[in-house]
Amino acid sequence: MNIIKAFLTLGITGLVVIAVLFIDFTYKTFSYRQGLHKTDAIVVLTGGKGRVEEGVRLFRESRAEYLIFVGVAPSVRKSDLYRPKPGDPSADNVILEKSSRNTLENSIFGRDIIVNSGVHSVLLITSRYHLKRASILFRNSLPKDITIIPYPVDSINLKESWWSHGGSFQLLSREFYKYCMFRMFFLLAPGDLRESVLPIVSGG
Repeated sequence: MNIIKAFLTLGITGLVVIAVLFIDFTYKTFSYRQGLHKTDAIVVLTGGKGRVEEGVRLFRESRAEYLIFVGVAPSVRKSDLYRPKPGDPSADNVILEKSSRNTLENSIFGRDIIVNSGVHSVLLITSRYHLKRASILFRNSLPKDITIIPYPVDSINLKESWWSHGGSFQLLSREFYKYCMFRMFFLLAPGDLRESVLPIVSGG
């Protein structure tokens, strides 16, 4: 009987800890703000609605010297994503990374572009729900002296009242699980993603 009680206590304690961590994760997810920071590079993780458009808008406002699109489909050309208008920054500093296909690869293949460009600060643009996971991956991929400023893009798929919206709850739950897996990995193997991997970079 004592063994059963111990397992029940352990299980309930575990559930409480997970619930607290999940609530903290959601709170921080919704705490991100679109700041007015100026950085060396704008890094856009493509694949989510509104990310590319927001990155281009900020680049047109000269908020960074470089605009780096990470995770671009091989068939996409630079002109498909950015066409400078009179007075806009040149397209010469727009870079497309076409090798990565998920967030982990985004951070690894994007790293060398950022480092080789002499960048010391980046504005990391992705969907709000995706931002904590993307941030921890880039933080553990990039050299420690490069500043990362998370920049959220909102979508209709994520509601701030997530507890009453099934789709938002499921989305946050999946992200929380993935975030925790990477968090555990970096606790056990810190710095592993900083090893050099040279990506295929396209300027076209």
